[in-house]
Amino acid sequence: MPYRRGRSYRSAARLYRSSEKQPPRARPALLITLLAAALVAGMAIVIAPHVKTVLTASTDTATPARPCAHPAPATSAAPAASAMSASPASPLAVGATPAAASATPATADSGASSAPAGGGAAGSAAATPTSSAAPTVTAPEATETTPASDETAPVPAETGSPDASATAADPDASATAPAPAGSTAPTPCPSPSGSPAATAPTVAGIPPINPPGRRGLAGANAVDAAGNAFSFNQTPAQAADSTNCTVSVPAHPLSAKGLATPWVLGDGCTWENGDTEGVFVDATILSPDGQLQVYNPLVITQGTQPEVAPTPPTIARGSQVILSVGFNGNAVALVGRGARQGKCIDAFGNSLINQTPQCNAANFYRMADAEIRRGILTVPAIGIGKDGQPCPTVRDFSLIDQDQSDNAVASYLFNPNTGQTAQATAANQASLPGDTTESNGSDNGLLDKFVDPALGCTPFTAPNPTNPNGASASQALNELSARQNQRGMIALLPVNDPQLLVNGKFSIGKTNTFRMETDQRLLPFNTNTTRNAAKYCQDMVNIATPRLKLDADLEVGGASPVPDLGNNLANFMAARLSASFENLNCKNYGLTNPVTLTLDGNGVATGATFNTTPQTAKIAGGRGGRHN
Repeated sequence: MPYRRGRSYRSAARLYRSSEKQPPRARPALLITLLAAALVAGMAIVIAPHVKTVLTASTDTATPARPCAHPAPATSAAPAASAMSASPASPLAVGATPAAASATPATADSGASSAPAGGGAAGSAAATPTSSAAPTVTAPEATETTPASDETAPVPAETGSPDASATAADPDASATAPAPAGSTAPTPCPSPSGSPAATAPTVAGIPPINPPGRRGLAGANAVDAAGNAFSFNQTPAQAADSTNCTVSVPAHPLSAKGLATPWVLGDGCTWENGDTEGVFVDATILSPDGQLQVYNPLVITQGTQPEVAPTPPTIARGSQVILSVGFNGNAVALVGRGARQGKCIDAFGNSLINQTPQCNAANFYRMADAEIRRGILTVPAIGIGKDGQPCPTVRDFSLIDQDQSDNAVASYLFNPNTGQTAQATAANQASLPGDTTESNGSDNGLLDKFVDPALGCTPFTAPNPTNPNGASASQALNELSARQNQRGMIALLPVNDPQLLVNGKFSIGKTNTFRMETDQRLLPFNTNTTRNAAKYCQDMVNIATPRLKLDADLEVGGASPVPDLGNNLANFMAARLSASFENLNCKNYGLTNPVTLTLDGNGVATGATFNTTPQTAKIAGGRGGRHN
């Protein structure tokens, strides 16, 4: 029956009933009496069991309580340190992840971490993947590619959530860690004082557990790349021991207001330990008309306020923003609702990409690559250095280390008296003379602040109101420059990068996660991981060694980024190459360390000699291999 006919029918019925004679009403007293009796009976049924319990409690035999359990010592709550973190005296690279000396190579699939300019898809299809190097995301083909034919990776879209670009076709058995089941542990015993035992508060805003084999936010069962558990309720002492931290991402972090809202360093970490617990953020902003700017959102310690309130940037409508995070410790996890709103990724499954989470990377690089192709965005040429060679990029084997393309260029001001931080603007530096400058140990910072000046090269920069010079580079700008300018044998992220291991094993899925985050071509699902790792080591040895020897005279007068490793830039670079050889386990492929260091009594490199004889990696099934 149509609605209007139905409504008219009901109206007519009401009119008809109103004209009928109504019967007399029942007497109200009888009705009230019946309702009262029903109410009393109902109350008796509900209350009787409770009254019985109270009356019999003093005479019943007590039921034994479930035995309590004494809490473990405080140190047991801290996650186990990674293999390399136990030996701080070893010359680790700038921005290195001290995790992978014990990495176990998986002998599965195929592919290369280095590629010649103009090369095709990486890897061969020679072997069948094993469970430790299972297939990665089957990404949709990009509709547009950049002019650089060596880097034509399809970049999946990021829409709505940080893992929207991942699919169920991206399994990685080594990243599978079951979600913790409901606990049936006994009740904790009270402390001797009668009050509950003191524990560190659990971090707020922990993301939901990320499904195995998907890129996204790690969640409550997070582990570092070596497979060590990540604790979200550390005390400051435990944080100092583990050098694991959380950072809370503010709401709507890609907006102007969100960029000016501080990120919050937590889980027991503080800027007082900034050299091992500091978190840094590069925001690179690209407008629809090809204009670039850099902005460094402030990071503060939980419980403090900014020393100087940040000023929001101006962002044109239709712009894309990428947030590149750098960390000075072992592993950092993103928390807070802004992490999902910002399309952030810090893990593959529950395995953290230790130091370098990214937010909105795929969308930023897709727009940047399209603008480059159309001539809207111009990336400057790198030029020729004083050594007569092309200036290096972050994909040059002479610059990379065990974990290339990591960390940020940002720096902050820190007040040691109050524990507060401020953006490193020119005005803040002038008004806060007692503050110290906190910087990120970074391949990007090494290139922009040390190597380029020593070789007479100029980094790719954009206006940055939060930098004292008014302009700076960023991780994203360095990746764009490398994609457009790097020629010859190009260094791409390898599976033996310590940050990209899953439970200490090679993972194509995790390697592709960070390749996507840095605009690099994805590895095929059937990549031979042993060949990939071996070829990366071989090219690092054969390309970096002669270049560092050539540049030593230009770099010997440069300041060392880490004086505890090398007494000048040249010796630091030598020590960094030597440490990368060890941390990538290059000796497993029949190679020998090409650097011999001269160390002083404190283990600081004061001299180096280089063996520039070309070496060939020994790979199961044959020697060498193609970079394709």
